[in-house]
This record gives sequence, C-alpha cells and structure tokens, in this order.
Amino acid sequence: MIAIVDYGVGNLFSLKSSLHAIGQETRVTRDLAELDRADHIILPGVGAFGDAVRKLRDTGMFQAVLDQAARGKPILGICLGMQLLFEKSFEYGEHRGLGLIQGEVRDIRTVIPGNLAVPHMGWNGLRFPADRARSPLFAGLEEGEHVYFVHSFAGVGCGAQCIAAAEYGAELTAAVQNGNVCGTQFHPEKSGETGLKILKNFCGWEGRA
Repeated sequence: MIAIVDYGVGNLFSLKSSLHAIGQETRVTRDLAELDRADHIILPGVGAFGDAVRKLRDTGMFQAVLDQAARGKPILGICLGMQLLFEKSFEYGEHRGLGLIQGEVRDIRTVIPGNLAVPHMGWNGLRFPADRARSPLFAGLEEGEHVYFVHSFAGVGCGAQCIAAAEYGAELTAAVQNGNVCGTQFHPEKSGETGLKILKNFCGWEGRA
C-alpha cells in the first residue's frame, strides 16, 4: 500500500489517479498506524514552504515522516514535497525543513539568467550524472526524457544527492536521493508515460541504491 501524506496541502487527484493507473493501492492519510502499514510513502505539496512546514508540524506529520525515514521506509517527495526534504528554505523568510536531504531551497531567480520567465514551467529533459550509477528511480529511462515542471524555487547545494538535473539557463536540481529518501522537483503524475514509469519504479523500490 502507498500512503500519501495528508497535511492539508495540494490537490491529490492526479497523483491518486496515476498510482491507480499502475495498479497501486493508495491511501491519503495522516493516521500514524496507516503510515506504519504502508510499503511506501509519498509527500506531496503545492504552495509556500513556510505554510507547508507549519501544517506538517500542526498535523504531526513532520515527526512522522522523520520516523518513517529513520525506519528505512522508501519516501518520495514531489515538487514542494521534495523541497521540504531539504535542510532549509529561503522562501519568504527562512524556514527549517526536514533535513533529510542536504542543501537549501532558494529563489530560482538567483540561479537562472534574468531574462528567463519565472516560474520554470513546462516540459524539460532529464540529465543523469555521468560519474555514478543511475538511481533505481530512473531505471529504464533514456537520457533526455521529458517531465513536467512548475516551480519558482529550486534546491541547491545537494552535491552527490542530486540524481537528476534539468537545463533552464542553468543546471537545476530535478531529483534528489539520500538512501531511502528521494524527491522530484517535477511532477511525475503530470509527466505522461515517463512519469508513470518513475512512479512504478518508486513503488517497486526497496529503499536502497
């Protein structure tokens, strides 16, 4: 069973539909017992980092996600959910994140050339590091396969925990992984067949590189 963490942020219809399309039983929950029973956990998110992290704390899901990560449960953060995995964000102030991925979240305008539109929105090709093995999250994908992005803030400083990048005037972090915890800045549930492959890979992953 795949548990989608419910902390009051985001429209989850597309994500649930995509998981259903690949034959996965799914629960949207903030019940600790259901998180314990889940095989995999997805942390979604749209909106502002500060509001989201407050809602995570208010619902008890901040510590719950940390506990599940410590137990080795495979966890996937999507879009803002990926950003919440970082140590901190500078979106409208400074906010501490879950600290499961090294680095921080910065305004994308500090990374890309000033003539490019913000948010970074639309389809973009994935680039994988050439100096190490590809993450199981991307098994069966070709270099350059396109996925769908929409974001105004970007993860920086994640070093070797960056497992995929995208080009938008500069190299942007597209996906991260630290052991059993991974995240995608793009939306796999909005990325067609490529996105379904990624979700299927995650659902079959045991949490090891």
